[in-house]
Amino acid sequence: MSLKGAGYIVGAWEHPTRKATDKSVTLLHAECAKGALEDAGLTKDDVDAYYCAGDAPGLGPMSMIDYMGLKVRHMDSTDVGGSSYQVAVGHALQAIQTGRANVALITLAGRPRSEGMATGTAPRAGNPAQAEMQFEYPYGPATANMYALCAQRHMYEYGTTSEQLAWIKVAASHHAQHNPHAMLRDVVTVEDVVNSPMVASPLHRLDCCVISDGGGALIVTRPEIAKSLKRPLVKVIGVGEAAKNQAGGETELTYSAARWSGPPAWEMAGIKPGDIKYASIYDSFTITVLMQLEDLGFCAKGEGGKFVMDGNLISGVGKLPFNTDGGGLCSNHPANRGGITKIIEAVRQLRGEAHKAVQVPNCDLAIAHGTGGSLGTRHVGSTVILERE
Repeated sequence: MSLKGAGYIVGAWEHPTRKATDKSVTLLHAECAKGALEDAGLTKDDVDAYYCAGDAPGLGPMSMIDYMGLKVRHMDSTDVGGSSYQVAVGHALQAIQTGRANVALITLAGRPRSEGMATGTAPRAGNPAQAEMQFEYPYGPATANMYALCAQRHMYEYGTTSEQLAWIKVAASHHAQHNPHAMLRDVVTVEDVVNSPMVASPLHRLDCCVISDGGGALIVTRPEIAKSLKRPLVKVIGVGEAAKNQAGGETELTYSAARWSGPPAWEMAGIKPGDIKYASIYDSFTITVLMQLEDLGFCAKGEGGKFVMDGNLISGVGKLPFNTDGGGLCSNHPANRGGITKIIEAVRQLRGEAHKAVQVPNCDLAIAHGTGGSLGTRHVGSTVILERE
């Protein structure tokens, strides 16, 4: 049974803060929920399903449902890091199609900047329950190290260069200059990126995402409800999710889980990568974007470096505008998991509500892809394809 068109995104809201020293994570979740409901023209009493991930405090959905005064008959707290929110959209479609939900609320929030978290460079905390604990954690890997391994291998296998990776940051900065909430609004050059301090070879400081507070929320409803609201119709036409495991150490570092999450989404949507007008791609690091573009089929494996060069990702210049809010590389990366912001910006583009300087003309098809975990080890990829109806 296909989920194509089973649900519509009728509300999308991103918290404007990038540093919330005066707010709790719980309050940020609630403010995001309020913003998305108002955007949709609904109230909290209309919500009958709630979705969150590991960023939700306390006992996750139990705590947040109580705090926000919701009365729901379905809940889901699947946590797969930065791809949790693409997964949540897919799971919401399933709940709607099977009659378990009519109006689903999905929220994200976090305060890593206020809490002083060294997300990318501090050794990752180990847990004996994690499969890689006994093999990798004794060496104290940091997130940046794990992504740097992927970048090094991609360069070795395919001749990818630091200058090519830098074009991804350049594109993000061209978009971020128009976002008043972006943390980094200065336009940078390829030279600026490759001359910034080295963090984990070959990744420079400007190859890495920002760390911010903030959050966002989405409202997914059944089609009849969506069509009764006075909002542009954004239909979910394709979803896919997949895990890439460590395979007992036989891990190929040059591809991501998007290799498997993309095909079912394309098949469900009935379109191909060349039909997409706008792409929201998870951008924890520049190498993350390059690998996902390849694995989603926008270019052949090993051709990502050439694909992103010369402004090909810049709106109004290139053939595949990406992350027109500045993305995680320039705008925000809340709660160490910015997947929901990818969907929010895709919705803006399809509604024609992006900043006029970066709005893609006649944008009717968009993709939002998230990655949770680390490309250098186990992770989950999740893909959502959206259509303006």
